[in-house]
Amino acid sequence: MDIKAIESGFTKKDMPQFNVGDTVKVLTKIPEGVDKFRLHPFEGVVIAKSGSGIKLNFTVRKVSFGEGIERVFPLYSPSIERIEIIRSGKVKRAKLYYLRSKIGKHATKIESKEKKEN
Repeated sequence: MDIKAIESGFTKKDMPQFNVGDTVKVLTKIPEGVDKFRLHPFEGVVIAKSGSGIKLNFTVRKVSFGEGIERVFPLYSPSIERIEIIRSGKVKRAKLYYLRSKIGKHATKIESKEKKEN
């Protein structure tokens, strides 16, 4: 049996296609009680993607109260309810680690693909 065939059974089909530079909102499930879950949003810029197949991870960075917060999510984690793409960004790098040294709007302002196409 092929490894790709086995991995395809574990992957969710409803995950959107997004790239580095896109602003996304990741809604994760937080357990509140025995059978209760709450959705907690984490909105920020995707600064890195690593791995392949079922082991694909992506890093989201946001600035909250002047402090930068980064969180690494496994794409096919069962704790991720859904991913919403807020804005698509056009970047020339695969990893946006230079955003760590930026402050204020410079840390979150990435040119959108729609502006460049006009």
